[in-house]
Amino acid sequence: MANSILIVEDEIKLANLLADYFKLTDYIPHLIHDGNQVIEWVKTHQPSVILLDLMLPGTDGITLCKTIRTFSDVPILMVTAKVDELDRLLGLELGADDYICKPFSPREVVARVKTVMRRVQSNIAIDSSGFSLDESRLVAVFDGTESSLTSVEFQLLKRLANNPSRIFTREQLMQNMYSDDRIVNNRTIDSHIKKLRKKLIDISGGEDLIQSVYGAGYRLVLPE
Repeated sequence: MANSILIVEDEIKLANLLADYFKLTDYIPHLIHDGNQVIEWVKTHQPSVILLDLMLPGTDGITLCKTIRTFSDVPILMVTAKVDELDRLLGLELGADDYICKPFSPREVVARVKTVMRRVQSNIAIDSSGFSLDESRLVAVFDGTESSLTSVEFQLLKRLANNPSRIFTREQLMQNMYSDDRIVNNRTIDSHIKKLRKKLIDISGGEDLIQSVYGAGYRLVLPE
């Protein structure tokens, strides 16, 4: 089945050009030119991936990315002419999976989208690092060595492993952690992460795979 891509871009000619390129692949593009129309459309149509411009009429891309991350893990690639490092970091901390700077070639954008999608659809198994997850047994595996996880630990690690190197805030990690939607606080997340980190260190030969990013949250960093 073809993937659907939402292209949020107020430069209509550029949006149409990108749509034409994605039509040549296995993607079905939908175009939105105003930020105020994005959230409802995403909730209704659940696209496979979003190409999101930073500067938009109506709601801006940063706000949209942050809002989408409160209810969806859909891959988001942010597009902007602003190349300041702070903007880049902010975009990724708010949950973007990649960041593309203008000017760019449409072929490059298609390639970057495909790379992100391959990573997301890889069933959380990264052969080059020897890391994988077995959801049926709640087990993490590193180079053949296994560690049994609690249900909560597994869900946390799965969330991190879906997007290696992406920073997740504590609030994002809290989402869907418990089936009964109980309220948890930052200290609870930190406690689970501490136990999970120790288990991963034990099976990875001392590698600290979960990194704390001061003032931002946590990310999973796998060795090359």
